[in-house]
Amino acid sequence: MLTTIGFDADDTLWQNESFFRLTQGRFVRLLADYVEQDHLHDRLLAAERRNLGHYGFGVKGFTLSMIETAIEVTNGTVPASVIAEILASGREMLEHPIELLPHARGVVTSLASAYRVILITKGDLLDQERKLAQSGLGDLFDGVEIVSDKTAAAYTAIFRRHGTGADQAMMVGNSLKSDVIPALEAGSWGVHVPHGLTWALEQAAAPVGHRRFHAISDLGELPDLVRIVTE
Repeated sequence: MLTTIGFDADDTLWQNESFFRLTQGRFVRLLADYVEQDHLHDRLLAAERRNLGHYGFGVKGFTLSMIETAIEVTNGTVPASVIAEILASGREMLEHPIELLPHARGVVTSLASAYRVILITKGDLLDQERKLAQSGLGDLFDGVEIVSDKTAAAYTAIFRRHGTGADQAMMVGNSLKSDVIPALEAGSWGVHVPHGLTWALEQAAAPVGHRRFHAISDLGELPDLVRIVTE
């Protein structure tokens, strides 16, 4: 029995990673005189990985990691003007208009008429609230959860709080690591909706063979999948 459907936000309902990639390209150009491009990508990713426990997910942590990387690769000689450019890039990301992905509004609207629909996202609280408000989708959800990380324990608690338990819930998202695998571990259905761009720290192997794992090519296929699951 399926009663509750959870939706990821970034790169499931609206664009997100593309803005990070654009900003990272700008960052590389700013530091082109100091280090080779490939090496800089690796250094930035390493900074992001070690800073997750301190800053969490989102634009602010990304901006701080860019500043830290700029200081490291220049041995502390990075000009203040470059730091100012990095900060400006972070602010632009926080102000970027929301771009809904295809089928997002129609699918959430359709499923909200028959199921509890919950938005489950992680990242900076203020930024995620801003994006939800600008998306125009906020009124469609029966609940909104902005968490520091997505774990099996988090899904268990959320689906107990907003639904009838994880075993009667489905989680839908673009990240196998955050949206699908921990939801399956909690006992839910996990539906992967791939996005063309996936952050390296969100990549994981698909749990092929798990009886509650499904993959669809785009969000428009979700209502048909829900019907199959509930038959």
